[in-house]
Amino acid sequence: MYLSRFLSLHALWVTVSSVMQHYPSVWGHYDVCKTQIYTEEGKVWDYMACQPEARDMIKYVKVTLDPPDITCGDPPETFCAMGNPYMCNNECDASTQELAHPPELMFDLEGRHPSTFWQSTTWKDYPKPLHVNITLSWNKTIELTDNIVITFESGRPDQMILEKSLDYGRTWQPYQYYATDCLDAFHMDPKSVRDLSQHTVLEIICTEEYSTGYMTNSKIIHFEIKDRFAFFAGPRLHNMASLYGQLDTTKKLRDFFTITDLRIRLLRPATGEIYVDEQHLARYFYAISDIRVYGRCKCNLHATGCKEENKRLLCECEHNTTGPDCGKCKKNYQGRPWSPGSYLPIPKGTANICIPSISSIGS
Repeated sequence: MYLSRFLSLHALWVTVSSVMQHYPSVWGHYDVCKTQIYTEEGKVWDYMACQPEARDMIKYVKVTLDPPDITCGDPPETFCAMGNPYMCNNECDASTQELAHPPELMFDLEGRHPSTFWQSTTWKDYPKPLHVNITLSWNKTIELTDNIVITFESGRPDQMILEKSLDYGRTWQPYQYYATDCLDAFHMDPKSVRDLSQHTVLEIICTEEYSTGYMTNSKIIHFEIKDRFAFFAGPRLHNMASLYGQLDTTKKLRDFFTITDLRIRLLRPATGEIYVDEQHLARYFYAISDIRVYGRCKCNLHATGCKEENKRLLCECEHNTTGPDCGKCKKNYQGRPWSPGSYLPIPKGTANICIPSISSIGS
């Protein structure tokens, strides 16, 4: 009897497991675009909203610096040590591999000793501002899924702005301000993400949490994506269905986590004090060892795949859609206006597939 009951339970589990392989889980992973089901009319396709897996987007990024000659080493110069700002015998020399600090070292594999990093020229032209724009471009619409993390090898800057673009760098808007003194730098009261709520989650804030000077154990700056998700999905993001529902019904919320480009505007290097020491300007510069950006290709819930082709990311569109973001219907499938997929109803969503044009049905 026990063996019979075990076999029955095992058969039930095999059946459930088989079904779960073809349907998104209750948490709404949306990892399947369609599956075949049996109806009275026979075997037919059942279409669902779907999206690619999140991935490390830095693998596909293009970086540009403004001004373009802001990287140290041409001509060679000396700078002060990170931990001891009065020990100024370190060298940056673009012509020597071991002493060069080009931009690509912001994105290489970490864990090596000594660590690798990009570095700017020193603040030798003080009091002229030492401004640097670092632009990260994907030539593709990206939906962020995790915190943006920037690791500085130098002290974290006294003033910085993180900006985003939704139109491939034609226009920019601030994501977050960072300063040792928000009121003085940007005329804003300091806040943290913990001060926000569901109703104010789109507020652009200035934070003083990440702007300390020469502290070797405080090198990281965050832009907190997950903390904003948590306002809808709970502190451990256990209720993703709620988050997806909000993203589906609140366009501005979804756009908030969507980018084509990011720009890091470095406005004032770490000084660690109120006054700049004009006798030791080699103490002041920017250096970044790592940048992390995790997200997924935006495919308007019409694809689970995203491939790199000719150094460009393209959605592998389903539901009779086409385009880099699956943003239009295929030829002969324009029987109704194109529409993005919908996360609702949970967990399968609504595919909103493109249907054949009336003129193409006969042929």
